[in-house]
Amino acid sequence: MPHMPPVNFLDTETILPDASTKSFWLKSSAWEIPNYENVDVFVERLVREGLLVCDPVVNTVLGGHLPTLASRTVRHRFLHVTGQSQNRIWQIDRAQKAMSLLQQGYSILDVVSLLGYADQPHLTRSLKQFMGYTPAQVTPLLT
Repeated sequence: MPHMPPVNFLDTETILPDASTKSFWLKSSAWEIPNYENVDVFVERLVREGLLVCDPVVNTVLGGHLPTLASRTVRHRFLHVTGQSQNRIWQIDRAQKAMSLLQQGYSILDVVSLLGYADQPHLTRSLKQFMGYTPAQVTPLLT
């Protein structure tokens, strides 16, 4: 969201002015508060209105390609655009992959090995921090 630098909002709550009981004001327009069923429409509208954009450098790096920029420039670009370091985004992505593998029925030790976690406690801390569940809590979700 180019008009709202993430560094100003990292780890803080931002109160947007209410337009009604079910909507809020954002960049001179009323927006319906999204729910689970319509969040994809909400994000599509943000993109269409130019309020949510993809940064080409961040996309290139996340796609596994090395940009022709200095690593310091890339590091600063990540922080400016996302409010997160490249490493933190990588950790979140790895935790999401771990969650997916566990949901597919992979064993905890297989997930540790496949995704390069140091050991089972490392996987447990990562999932708890980023996903809100421990590996043992994910496995029962399958039944």
